[in-house]
Amino acid sequence: MPVDATALQTAGQGVVRQTDWGESARWQWQGMQSHWRVHGPRQGRPLVLLHGFGASSDHWRHNALHLAEAGYRVYGLDLIGFGRSEQPGHNHRRPLDNRLWARQLSAFLEQVVGADATRQAVLVGNSLGGLTALTTAVLRPDLVAAVVAAPLPDPALMQPLPLRRSRFWRRLRKPFVVMAMRLLPLEVLIPLISRTALIRLGLQGAYHRSIRTDRELHQLVAAPARRPTAARALRAMSIGMALRPRGATAPALIERLASSPEAIPVLLVWGREDRFVPLVIGEQLLKQYPWLNLEVIDNSGHCPHDETPDAFHQALLSWLDRNLESTRPLQTKRGE
Repeated sequence: MPVDATALQTAGQGVVRQTDWGESARWQWQGMQSHWRVHGPRQGRPLVLLHGFGASSDHWRHNALHLAEAGYRVYGLDLIGFGRSEQPGHNHRRPLDNRLWARQLSAFLEQVVGADATRQAVLVGNSLGGLTALTTAVLRPDLVAAVVAAPLPDPALMQPLPLRRSRFWRRLRKPFVVMAMRLLPLEVLIPLISRTALIRLGLQGAYHRSIRTDRELHQLVAAPARRPTAARALRAMSIGMALRPRGATAPALIERLASSPEAIPVLLVWGREDRFVPLVIGEQLLKQYPWLNLEVIDNSGHCPHDETPDAFHQALLSWLDRNLESTRPLQTKRGE
């Protein structure tokens, strides 16, 4: 159901931080609380920003206002398990993986974005958010105008899953993964990492520049990790993502999108110095699927939207200008 406008609260009263962009609200989905925010003209085309692993809508601190000034109605959604959204534990009937996040996003597009939009939305995701955007485009292509993954991560892009596994392995795999994750002392490790220099060391791997003095970045990642439910959510995510079927991996999703009658344009944005998901992955995808688009940003790592926002905006907005209203040529390419 549409969100009551009275639930919206202007962020950033008092001391204004870059992470306090837009108006914030909470939305109930399948019994779980989701945090979201919005900024920009109501008549603008909806553009939904999706954060990566360990981050939240705060991570779009350098982007939301600029994209709103370009005329978009900009939304930020905290995926279940992240940011200020609910952090559930493992539930074998509702695994916490990109399929669940895609269902959450699809419902968000229908119930929240759809309340004041008449056009399909642009989905822009960093890392895990990019995988979620791609999954949503496959699940509900009728809601999506374009997908931008900056970049697109998935272990299956580097080590494809076998088409079939032995019956013995299929029976053993699930209990082994669940037991291994339950034995891992995340309740001790997560608070330790979030309250020490270890979090900065981990974050630095995602950036090409030094982040030593970026206290705001440290805080936006550390705050959700310090919630009492963070460890159980991380355990649930680890189990869910490890046990995904092959059809939920990036290669299978791209195959399905390529064969779909819906010609949804897809842009991949890669930092040239990305150490987490090397550029060679994006280049291989472009060779295999030439209908994809690839933009490479110099002097940038795994988070080009945050590290080099000006270059990111230029690549994103110019590509959207070229592709939003003319997607039919992509169908021709796919049929060649």
